[in-house]
Formats: sequence, C-alpha cells, structure tokens
Amino acid sequence: MSQAATASNSEKKPRSKWIWLKRIVTIGFFILVPVLLYTLVKNLDWQEVKQALTSYKPTTLLLVGLIALVSYLVFSSYDLVAKRYTGHSVPSRQVLPLAFVCYAFTLNLSSWVGGVGLRYRLYSKLGLEVSTITRILSLCLITNWLGYLFVAGVVFTMGLPALPASVEIGATGLRLIGVAILLVGVGYLLACAFSKRRTFHIRQQEITLPTLRMALLQAGLGALNWSLMALLIYLLLPDKVGYPTILAVLLISSIAGVITHIPAGLGVLETIFITLLQGQYSKGTLLAALIAYRALYFLMPLAIAFVVYLVLERRAR
Repeated sequence: MSQAATASNSEKKPRSKWIWLKRIVTIGFFILVPVLLYTLVKNLDWQEVKQALTSYKPTTLLLVGLIALVSYLVFSSYDLVAKRYTGHSVPSRQVLPLAFVCYAFTLNLSSWVGGVGLRYRLYSKLGLEVSTITRILSLCLITNWLGYLFVAGVVFTMGLPALPASVEIGATGLRLIGVAILLVGVGYLLACAFSKRRTFHIRQQEITLPTLRMALLQAGLGALNWSLMALLIYLLLPDKVGYPTILAVLLISSIAGVITHIPAGLGVLETIFITLLQGQYSKGTLLAALIAYRALYFLMPLAIAFVVYLVLERRAR
C-alpha cells in the first residue's frame, strides 16, 4: 500500500470516530430531552393549559401573527443581502418566496431539509451554480448567527436570565460567555472593515468577506429577527417578567436546540423555558404560551410554505 493511501486511511479513522461520537451524542439527547420534559410536566394541570389557550384574545393572536409575518420577511431578506453579495441575477420577487419556503422548512424540519436541501434544489432550478448557492447559504447562516452573537452577547453580559442556583455555569459564567461572543461579533465586523485578505478557503469552499456596510446590515437584520421571535413569546405570556429576560431564555433554548440536533427544538424549547421561568410562571401558563408560539410561528408558516413550494416547483417545470 502506498504512503498516500496509508495517510488517507489514517485521516478517515479519526473522522469516522468523530461521526459516530456525534451520532451517539445526538441519540443521547433524543432520549434525555423527553425524559427531562416528562419530569417537569408529569404533574401538570392540563386543564390550566387548555384554559390559558382559550383565554387568548383575538387581537393578541392577530398581533402575534403579524409579528410572525414581519419576522419571516426579515428572515427572507437575508437572501436579498446574499443576492447583492453574490451578484446573481435571480429577481427579488423570486428570491423572497423561495427564501420563505426554505426558512419555514428549516425551523420545523432542521437545516438539512430546508436551509440546505431545498435551497440547492430551488436555486439550481433558477439557473444558479452550486458554488453561488453555497455562497448564498454561507452568507445567510452568518447573518443569522451574527445577529445572535450581538443580541446574546448584550443580554448575557447584563446577567440575563437569572439562572437557578442548581445551574453550574452561574451568573458570572454567563456574563463571561456574553462578553466572549460579543467580541467574536465585533471581530467579524473589524475583519470586514480592515482585513487586507478578503478571500479565505474553508473545506474547499471559497469565502469572501463582505464590506463593512453589508456586515452591519447582516448584524442588524439578524438581531432584529431574534428580537421579533422573543417578542412573540413575550406577548403570549402574562406580564410578569421583562422582555429582555424572555429574549435571553429564548437565546439559550435556541443554542440548546442546535446542540441537540432535534428538529424544531421540539421539547428543548419547552424544557429550557419551564426550567428557567417556573419560579415566575406556572408550568401550565408557560406550556400554553409555547404551544401557541409553535402553532403561529412554526406550523402555520410551514403549511403556507408547503403550498408556496408546490407553486414554485410547478413554475420551475
């Protein structure tokens, strides 16, 4: 066997072990999260949940629905920024519905179904090359998580949310995390502003830094969208804790959902909210608000996106 083949096999072994480790951890979370959620809600008064759901005023649900619409418009505008970044010629009137479909599927069925699979399929049918679609996807991902870095950095640095004494990381640890991720976000902006080297290669993919103006637009859109998502839950809960606390809890639950790889963060969102806010709200009230949130921000847009997807496929043919 040649030295090149031996080196290739030696590289594949650690990679294979890492893949299996990720699978084991994912399966572990799939088991652990339902167990934790069951422990939290096993004595839940479901009549309270039903009463809380039926007590929402139509005006509240309408307002939440409108905010969800604005959030998806902001989400979809990530692809408009990517259009300017890549310079592709697909009209904006086609980009927006395509992006809406991808984000609705992403939130419900994980990024590999919506953010990756559908985006490659739909953009390729509009004539874009794989390399261009990859650059679009990369910029959209950076936009989303750049906004997360700035919003989470600020609220965590403020010491929000107030963590229970049983949580090992503690308030000081959360503040340090806030400062660290805020510095990462600032570092990206500084790189876009002053880096002399504009193009990098990561895993055989070429990434070009955008201008500072575009990077600031990314940060603003990403931060706005995360803020709108938290506002939905805040409006569905009684006014007992401030909006920044709800925002902070949502940010923690979102990163936990990414780590666990559970589609839509199902069970993760509920576990984190009940764990961190059960001292301020009853479990029934929290669960009712999260059920309404999932219905209005996840399921309803998914149903609409499915119809839009069928229309896009028909037009593409």
